[in-house]
Amino acid sequence: MIDIKLIREHPETVKESQRKRGFPEEDVDVIISLDKEWRSLKEEVDELRSKRNKVSEGINKAKKLNKNPESFIKEAKELPKKLEDKETLMNEKINARDKILKEIPNIVDKSVPVGDASKNKTIEHHGKIPKFKFQPKDHADLLVHLDLLDTQKASDMAASRFYYLKGDLVKLNFAIINFALDFLRSRGFVLMQPPYMLRREALEGALPLGAFEEMIYKIENENLYLIGTAEHALNAYCFNEAIDAKKLPLRFAGISPCFRKEAGAHGKDTKGIFRIHQFEKIEQFVFCKPGDSWKEFEVILDNSRQLLKKLDIPFRFVVLSSQDMGRVPTKTIDFEGWFPSQNAYRELGSCSNCLDYQARRSNTKYNENGELKFVHTLNNTAIATERMMACLVDNFQQKDGSIKIPKALQKYAGFKAIKPKK
Repeated sequence: MIDIKLIREHPETVKESQRKRGFPEEDVDVIISLDKEWRSLKEEVDELRSKRNKVSEGINKAKKLNKNPESFIKEAKELPKKLEDKETLMNEKINARDKILKEIPNIVDKSVPVGDASKNKTIEHHGKIPKFKFQPKDHADLLVHLDLLDTQKASDMAASRFYYLKGDLVKLNFAIINFALDFLRSRGFVLMQPPYMLRREALEGALPLGAFEEMIYKIENENLYLIGTAEHALNAYCFNEAIDAKKLPLRFAGISPCFRKEAGAHGKDTKGIFRIHQFEKIEQFVFCKPGDSWKEFEVILDNSRQLLKKLDIPFRFVVLSSQDMGRVPTKTIDFEGWFPSQNAYRELGSCSNCLDYQARRSNTKYNENGELKFVHTLNNTAIATERMMACLVDNFQQKDGSIKIPKALQKYAGFKAIKPKK
């Protein structure tokens, strides 16, 4: 969440960010009002606590001097109820304030285009768009034809947007995972396989759960949620901790399945494995000092650039507009791969700088010479494997129905092509 001092001292900055995102400015005024009431009540509570101590001292002093302490005793009986009432009201105000504060999105970076998705800005193009001498098939049709994918059986046994991967497609999936993990490890990232479930408080450390709860799977009768991304679990790794400044930056490469309800929304991409409820993803996640976060942003962004180049697919980088990016980042760059069957670029992942937004929610700080400060956090989808497989199949399909395997993946997959069964 954002710093309450920013709202107290620079409310217009927060209101401007709200306007850019299309969120209500009035929430800022409500927070300011509740904060003023809370601070006023806190002063009253502090005064009553001080008075309680003085009354207690007065009783003891009167007894030592053999004086009648009755007036002090009478006041001592009245103070606890007054204090309790004020404390209750004070807690109500701060809880109401913080409930709204936690839902306020991060401040929009000045470099972010203002407006809806139509204002997204393409900043880089890489790779050559392939030309086919035949009509390229959608990845779903091709994979079903090759008997590598069965979404119908998965739908019957689970629900729509689930799948059975089969045969060489399973090998390709793990080839992509191992390729990405090896690449990131070679760049100094610590490999992490996090828990696939998190407690509510850990999840709320990463994002405003009120806005996302309908998109996340909850375990019935348990304080546990299935993770939607390794980002949330990696953020929780340093929950309520103070990291030694000498250890920063901490760079992690997390591998996990991801579970998301929202994949079934919008009525789009109903076929195949592009938009699904369950998928694997390798996630880059960084804890760093505030002064280093934009440098780290370029580090993890370049990792994605180099990974995608090695896979020989056409792709582009797109800066998301203020109303198209999520609530948590101050800035997000999407990377989109080319899909020949759709004649369009589609999102493969994203890179985000969250500044101290998650650190404040998770109370994650760093210790430098005895001084505690909030870290900055960054995240990046190195590769979401099912979506990447869809892109690779689209781009590397052949006229005879076979699928070439990019050179970078061949040693991991153990084959150079997936061929139709005779």
